[in-house]
Amino acid sequence: MPNHDREPSEPLKVAQVAPSIFPVPPLNHGGTERVIHDLSVELQALGCEVTLFAPSDSTCPVPRVGALPSLQFLEKKYDSVPPSIPSVLETVRMEEVRRALSTFDIVHFHGEFFHAVTLGEKRKTSLTTIHWRVDELDRELFFSAFPDLPVAAISHAQEQALPKSNRAGIVLHGVDPARFKPNDTPEPYLAFIGRMTDQKRPDVAIRVAQAAGRPIRLAGTVDVGNPLYFDTYVRPGLSPTAEYIGPVDDVAKNVLLRGASALLFPIDWPEPFGLVMIEAMACGTPVIAWNRGSVPEVVEHGVTGFIVDSEEEAVAAIGQIDRLDRRAIRERFEQRFTARRMAQDYLEIYRRLLQR
Repeated sequence: MPNHDREPSEPLKVAQVAPSIFPVPPLNHGGTERVIHDLSVELQALGCEVTLFAPSDSTCPVPRVGALPSLQFLEKKYDSVPPSIPSVLETVRMEEVRRALSTFDIVHFHGEFFHAVTLGEKRKTSLTTIHWRVDELDRELFFSAFPDLPVAAISHAQEQALPKSNRAGIVLHGVDPARFKPNDTPEPYLAFIGRMTDQKRPDVAIRVAQAAGRPIRLAGTVDVGNPLYFDTYVRPGLSPTAEYIGPVDDVAKNVLLRGASALLFPIDWPEPFGLVMIEAMACGTPVIAWNRGSVPEVVEHGVTGFIVDSEEEAVAAIGQIDRLDRRAIRERFEQRFTARRMAQDYLEIYRRLLQR
């Protein structure tokens, strides 16, 4: 049984609790699940005893608990499932966590809402990371009911919308450097990776590439919450020089990013982090990103890419990418955005919570 008088030499017993939508790691789309995977592996490498609560089709190489598969698995098996299935999966996950709560020093949740009730008095030694915006009404009402729930922000921009009583620290995302190979000799094309939605604006990426006289390759899933966006705004812009290649797995993402002259990131919402930006940097590929949300915390203007405020500025930035040093971009990634650094930052928060 964990206790607050534990010997410093004892390994920290940490539970990572994933959402139920995708396996950990994800097959293609699923930035949250990718972060959970890398964090779990690195915490284990740092000496923690890590248990991952995740869908049964997960393959993350740490001890796992999870009786039911992911929503993605069920939708593929049955074509369609009742709309209540996500709630069922989440309820079963919370019961699995509840049964084992007393065996962990820290329980780290990456989902939302239900777990706050499950935790009870264990809330003070829990941590929640929300991989989404936190400035809307649902989160406002949630935080007002649970002011004692410690929440780690994934950027300063996200933390600004958190009540002070919930703030437990800021941990920028990181990824495993070994998953991405840098490339000093890119092709002329530009890359876009993200959901086909008005938040990510692939249509803007197409226009910017056309204005700059560059081919573009777009990857990502059609957003289930806004399925008409792709047909209405993206498909009409596709051409032999503006190609949509669909969802990409880790291997295909690596090939796409390392071969690109730059990544376009024309977001139109308060992005809480934007994992693809650091994945591009891991390949040595500069990022041209709109000045919203976390972008100024991730992109170093004139070093790892350019921060812009308009399509015209983006076109001008494309004309400047050849003066950026791709090897220096990879070096800055290694200094700032590795999974090991992310795990160390979370470990510091865990220890603060236990000391408190």
